[in-house]
Amino acid sequence: MKIEITKEAYDKLKKRVPWLYKNELVSVPECDGGSIADLVYKNEYVATAFINPKSKITARILSFEKITVDRDFFKKRVQKAINKRTILNNTNSLRLIHSEADFLPGLIVDRYGDNLVVSFTTAGMDNFKGVIIEILIELLNPKGIYEKGDRIREKEGLEVVSHTLYGNVDNEFVIEENNKKFLTNLKEGQKTGFFLDQRKNREIVGKFGNKKTLDLFANAGGFGIYAGAEYTKFVEISALACSQIERNCELNGVENYDIIKADVFKFLEKEKKTYDLIIIDPPAFAKNKKARRGAIKGWKYLIVNALELLEEDGYLALFSCSHSITSKDLLDLSLSSSVINNCYLEVVEFLKQDIDHPYVLNIPNSLYLTGVLLRKIK
Repeated sequence: MKIEITKEAYDKLKKRVPWLYKNELVSVPECDGGSIADLVYKNEYVATAFINPKSKITARILSFEKITVDRDFFKKRVQKAINKRTILNNTNSLRLIHSEADFLPGLIVDRYGDNLVVSFTTAGMDNFKGVIIEILIELLNPKGIYEKGDRIREKEGLEVVSHTLYGNVDNEFVIEENNKKFLTNLKEGQKTGFFLDQRKNREIVGKFGNKKTLDLFANAGGFGIYAGAEYTKFVEISALACSQIERNCELNGVENYDIIKADVFKFLEKEKKTYDLIIIDPPAFAKNKKARRGAIKGWKYLIVNALELLEEDGYLALFSCSHSITSKDLLDLSLSSSVINNCYLEVVEFLKQDIDHPYVLNIPNSLYLTGVLLRKIK
């Protein structure tokens, strides 16, 4: 099947951007979701792609060279992604395949020891689920593979399902990274369990501030535990996450701490204690541009109030996992907040997701986690 693309789409694909929208195709064929087609411009081959007429993102690029999309094609791509991760030897848990950033659009594979947790988020990749599972078993010999459903499947016209695909998968698993331990439930929780993408950032931020740490939106307590402060306060609204923090503190020998089950915004209204390290790592406030204004307002409130609680020469770590709130936004918000607080803010580190979640320049959305570590100076 051949599909003619527009001039704008052709220019876009010359930069190796990995997808096209419906309006970038001259016509959208009637075909099953996840069908494979050659994209052409003026009848000349440009790329091979998954096609899904049901999806707003209608074409997802597989290759810019003419190829046969078969088992051998996927095996080579999967093996290449696995080989890239051999540099990570400080953990028993990591992301092995990161969708478009590993040139396998719609495939996520996380490894937790001998367990694999996978997601198939595009119709094209879902069509090859059986083949992918066979390849993962052949190359990795896991004891079990669990599919975790993602609601983004609905946009592809797919059912959201979560179930064991192969063998037996641990319900609970202890992640080990940089001599720290974290309990996670592989079949529950956000994403595919623990936030593996923050591994490097936990280690970096944890080196700063050792007296009093405030970990906001604490999730499983990773940042606060890494800091190893004399006293740590975790604030988290989820009861499940609070119980994980408790168990993770026990696993890591953290003794002097409090876990506050509360909305962070309401907590900041009343908090009076001061800290030498504050971490703000919220869920995505703005999942699209329409929600951006409210997200900016929310972020401003968080930073202004955090600076009020931050001691002189203390450190403030900020993270955004939304494309709508960029690293520049965090810097601009911090600068305007520093004016209100009458202080200077020194940039200590720029932060992003760890290397098992690759950032490819040709794929702007592959940089989805950005952060900055600041020091407050009077």
